Amino acid sequence: MLLTWFLFILCAAVILVAGTQLSRYGDVIADMTGLGRTWIGVVLLASVTSLPELITGFSSTAIFRVPDIAMGDIAGSCMFNLLIIAMLDALHGPAPISARVHQGQVLSASFGVVLLGLVGLSIILGDMLPVIGWVSVSSVLFVAIYLLAMRVIFTYEQRRIIEEFVAEMATETEARHPSPVRVYGLFTLNAVLIVGAALYLPGLAETLAEMTGLGQTFFGTLFVALSTSLPEVVVSIAALRIGAIDMAVGNIFGSNLFNIGILALDDLFYTPGPLLAAIETSHSIAVMAAMIMTAIAIVGLTYRSDSKRLFVAWDSVGIAVVYALANVMLYLRSGI
Repeated sequence: MLLTWFLFILCAAVILVAGTQLSRYGDVIADMTGLGRTWIGVVLLASVTSLPELITGFSSTAIFRVPDIAMGDIAGSCMFNLLIIAMLDALHGPAPISARVHQGQVLSASFGVVLLGLVGLSIILGDMLPVIGWVSVSSVLFVAIYLLAMRVIFTYEQRRIIEEFVAEMATETEARHPSPVRVYGLFTLNAVLIVGAALYLPGLAETLAEMTGLGQTFFGTLFVALSTSLPEVVVSIAALRIGAIDMAVGNIFGSNLFNIGILALDDLFYTPGPLLAAIETSHSIAVMAAMIMTAIAIVGLTYRSDSKRLFVAWDSVGIAVVYALANVMLYLRSGI
């Protein structure tokens, strides 16, 4: 068991380091291509930091056939990403982070609530939903809403947001790595490292779930999700440190939207049948918790309290409490 835990932690470390580097070089590529720093920066950061979830989902469904690990990773990652907001709030200073974030972030957060609600409903309905081949019609709906969200957010965000942060990061990184060949090479290298570690991760998670008796649902939601969400932590904290709070929070909400899109791909990879009909219904706990955490974040962004009673604001406390309670409930459902 110790060797398996060591390999699991090693994979998580590789994902952490390579995911951080991938985000950095992804920004440089966005700047080099001239496709627009605001839009490409938001989408690219959210997608590259979610690459571990994408590869882990593929290996969980297409290779190891452990759908509960795949679903647990997505739902758990959405929960943990939102917990990052509470972490950022604790690091931010005397004012609540929700008071410094532009209220336009409510737009992407609200789309997240819609998608999470549809995921929860799909889990409950299971095989009652119609299928296209082996893919549930709900997965088609996830992709359609995700694309709609990207279009709406793009239309809104082109008037404002994080161009200063993306420009600063890209300029700084480009100064250190001026060669396009070097930039693309390092981007590819870190992507390959993430792919390798994420491909191996579900097999280790399945073994550890059996050895510890925790079950795939709980293990996937807590440990696998924590491992694949490490890039979001590093990128968001880096954004906070240079004062790009909108970038930090936008990366979180954008990653959650992208994660639901990944869930649709997982359904495509899982050829035995609809993915959400093959998983345990206890995953709905994590999905509902992520919805509640997002709703709390929306309330905080709308109310915009101007002070903290403790070192974190009340909305951050609520997010952390929901995260902890959800994991306790999942642990109790695991039968330990």
